Amino acid sequence: VQLQASGGGLVQTGGSLRLSCAASGSISSINVMGWYRQTPGGQRRLVAYIRSGGFTKYADSVQGRFTISRDNAKNSVYLQMDSLQPEDTDDYVCTADIITTSDSAASRYWGQGTLVTVSS
Repeated sequence: VQLQASGGGLVQTGGSLRLSCAASGSISSINVMGWYRQTPGGQRRLVAYIRSGGFTKYADSVQGRFTISRDNAKNSVYLQMDSLQPEDTDDYVCTADIITTSDSAASRYWGQGTLVTVSS
């Protein structure tokens, strides 16, 4: 199983970006999908997650500015980032709890980071 993220870049304060992440491989089902931000030191902080039924949860710092969504048919999760601020600058990593065709329980998989830089 692989998670491939894209969509990061450089944007000015107040601008928008849309991150995408697609899971591929021998996937039976996907439960939670989400996005974390990762510091250069490797610390990860939750940004948002979405369950398979559509329930969403956001970090307080992004509530009202970011929107997480998913396309179950495409095994994909998206993060619409609006009203970006310099403090949003970080590496954003996608994650998914996936049951593969050879497993009976879900395992958490991580994608590579996509860098978001917001200039002031």
